[in-house]
Amino acid sequence: MSIELRPLGVKCNIACQYCYQNPQRDAERPEKRYDMEKMHQAIYRAGQPFTLFGGEALMIPMDDLEKMFAWGYEYYGSTSIQTNGTLINDKHIALFKRFNVSVGISVDGPDELNDIRWAQTLKKTRKATKVTHDNIIRLCNEGITPGIIIVLHKGNALPIHFEKMGAWLTRLDELGVSSVRLHLMEVDDQNVAENYVLNEAQNIEALDYFHELSRSFKHLKIDIFSEIERLQKADDGRTSCVWNACDPYTTAAVQGIEGDGKQSNCGRTNKEGIDFVKSTIPSYMRYVALYNTSQEEGGCQGCRFFAMCKGNCPGTAVNGDWRNRTEHCGVWKNVFARTENSLIKAGEVPLSKHELLSTIEEVQISHWKEGRNVSIQSILKTLKYQAQEIKTEQGA
Repeated sequence: MSIELRPLGVKCNIACQYCYQNPQRDAERPEKRYDMEKMHQAIYRAGQPFTLFGGEALMIPMDDLEKMFAWGYEYYGSTSIQTNGTLINDKHIALFKRFNVSVGISVDGPDELNDIRWAQTLKKTRKATKVTHDNIIRLCNEGITPGIIIVLHKGNALPIHFEKMGAWLTRLDELGVSSVRLHLMEVDDQNVAENYVLNEAQNIEALDYFHELSRSFKHLKIDIFSEIERLQKADDGRTSCVWNACDPYTTAAVQGIEGDGKQSNCGRTNKEGIDFVKSTIPSYMRYVALYNTSQEEGGCQGCRFFAMCKGNCPGTAVNGDWRNRTEHCGVWKNVFARTENSLIKAGEVPLSKHELLSTIEEVQISHWKEGRNVSIQSILKTLKYQAQEIKTEQGA
């Protein structure tokens, strides 16, 4: 589980038109206050490193920011922060170094390719984008290599953008950036969908381009491709939360700590703008239902990739209803199928073609019905152990 400390809620200094936090932003009171002592106590109770999160976490006053980083360093030896990179200054960099802070930057590309991360006017937006890119270079030069999150959309991931995006990612690789995460745009607003969202074929074309491009990098890894390959190899111990059966009312992968010290869930599943209290009892009935519901009705029945994909993140579910599978189903099926073919050509048996696939699914379902989540790795380990026991007994 990752811990996200959100002192300012979703308050931000720019206005990304597609942001999944917009429903919360519309519902929150303008000035959300925080209590340092209550957050401090919550961080101590959490028992593990945390990420400062927003909105834009660098809007926190410098003195309080220093105290929060100090908590992380004192208790856990490190802290992280996710930022759009527009506010980083000399004092921030000094704090990052002093308190061993890992930095993640959300940016969609250079120049006009980042325009829908809007900063009130086009001139201000381009200026903010340049500041972000200058800060990425500076962080790398200072030995604080950031991870990058990129959302793919019509403004940065159509074929007309490939050359410029490719040159930028190549430059990041040269700077030593090792981690890039690609996000398919999460659709929460019809106007956003019409103006910015790539269709299935366009998303597939973009992912194909970035996957091929990544083969030329020395340092930079686009983790989504390596994750899907690991899933096909039944190695799900290091995959991100979207592949791991997330209950939207407990979000086991993310525990939010709000400014008043209260627990909250991952914001990607929040479609009503309401910070529901985090439940203490997880339910995985979404996955039982998806397994038994036809694909025509929004489920995953009969999909050979279900054990790995599990309908993906409930925050990307069709029509914003977490009970449905992801709206990006066709895109992920394509990537899983291509990975499947690559492994077969290499002489390996992908999980989607494994003789134990149906048994693995049955074990997953039985655990989910009882309110437990279980990894594919552990299921296979148990099945192999049981097979060995039977073999030993037969031999005796």
